[in-house]
Amino acid sequence: MTLPMPSAVVDLRVEPVDEVLDRVEQALQVRLERGTVVRKRRSVGAQTDRDTWVRIERRCLDRIDGQDWNGTECAQALTGVAKPTWCSGVAWRDALHAAVWRADETSLLPGRPVGSSVVATDPDLSDKWWRALNNSLDALAAQSTTRLATPDLETITQAMVSAAIATSFPGDYDTTVARWQPAHADLNWANMTGPRFCMFDWEDWGLAPRGLDSASLWGSSLAVPALAARVRYERRADLDSRDGKLMTLFVCSKITGPHAHPDDPRLDPARQEAARIVRELQRG
Repeated sequence: MTLPMPSAVVDLRVEPVDEVLDRVEQALQVRLERGTVVRKRRSVGAQTDRDTWVRIERRCLDRIDGQDWNGTECAQALTGVAKPTWCSGVAWRDALHAAVWRADETSLLPGRPVGSSVVATDPDLSDKWWRALNNSLDALAAQSTTRLATPDLETITQAMVSAAIATSFPGDYDTTVARWQPAHADLNWANMTGPRFCMFDWEDWGLAPRGLDSASLWGSSLAVPALAARVRYERRADLDSRDGKLMTLFVCSKITGPHAHPDDPRLDPARQEAARIVRELQRG
C-alpha cells in the first residue's frame, strides 16, 4: 500500500504545471491558450479557446476543513454583485501528495486588475467605479450563506480575531464581534478590475465579521494615503462601526505583526490607526 507523501509548500510560479494544464483541458473539454498563462504562488490561470478563463489552484488537505472548496461555484448564488459568471469546474486528489487541485472556468473579466494586492500609486478610479464597489459590497453583505470565510486559507472565527488583536494590540477592551455577514474575504486591488468594476477570485468568500472587506481594502491602500482616505470615506459605515474597528485592528495586526517587513510603507499608518482605535475602544 502506497501512502500519499506529506504535502510540501509548493510555489506554482516555479513548479512545472504542464501536466496539470493538460488534465484540465481534457476534463473541461477546452483548450488553454498557453501564451496567456498567468502563474501565481498557489494558482495558475489562462484564457481558453471559447473566450473564457480557467483558474487552477492547489491546496494542501490540511487547508480544506470540511467546508466544500467550491467558493467560485457557490458565488453564482449571489445577486447584485459584479462578478464573473461561473461555467464549470473540476477537482481531483493529488495521487502522490496530500493535496487537492481545483479548476474553475468563468467568463472573462471586463477589464484588467486594478493593481497588485498592495498598491504604490493611486489607480485614479472614477466615481462610477466607487459607486459600483459600494453597490456590490452592500449587496454582498445582504445575502445569506452557510459558508464561512477563509482569509489566508484559514477559517475565520471569533477566537482567531481575538487572538490576533490581543497579540498585536493588547489592552482592556472587548474584541467580541457583534455582526457576521457575507464577505469576499480576499478583497484587494489585485482581485478587482478597472475601469469597469468587477470582483473576482471568490474561492474564500463566506460569513465574516462586518467590515472585513472594507478594512482589507483600506489596509492594501495604506502606501497611498489619498487612496486609503478614499476607501475610508466610501466605506465609512462599515469602518466606523464597532465591528469595523475590530476588523481594522485585525488587518493592522497582519501588517505590523511578527512577519512585518521593516521597509513596508504601511507600517507607520497602520500603527497610528491601530493606536487611535484602541483608545476609542477602551473609552467604550
